[in-house]
Amino acid sequence: MRLLHTMLRVGNLQKSIDFYTNILEMKLLRKSENEQYKYTLAFLGYGAETDTTVLELTYNWGTTEYDMGKAYGHIAIESDDIYATCEKIKKMGGLITREPGPVKGGTSVIAFVKDPDGYMIELINKKDAGKGLG
Repeated sequence: MRLLHTMLRVGNLQKSIDFYTNILEMKLLRKSENEQYKYTLAFLGYGAETDTTVLELTYNWGTTEYDMGKAYGHIAIESDDIYATCEKIKKMGGLITREPGPVKGGTSVIAFVKDPDGYMIELINKKDAGKGLG
């Protein structure tokens, strides 16, 4: 078994696709519409779905926002150079909600960015990825 994808519901599909492809440098892998049930799916990632876990964006036609509740935490993405990545995100209009630095109680360098729908994305410096608190 393997983890296939994580799904996020979005209020503006094109704005979300632009954020994940232009700012976080994912590739749009495929997109499909279901006219009967009025939704569109877009799958994005850093590699093919056959080899890597990807992100599924679901747009339910006519829905522009969602109540996120208290259960959602974040998606984590590895970054080769977290400081340069955060600078690029800021220059492209992205919102960094936590500047890069060591995680509380550890040494792993992390940062947080918010996507257009308010979902949190944790960036983890590549050398620290998979080490927990470090």
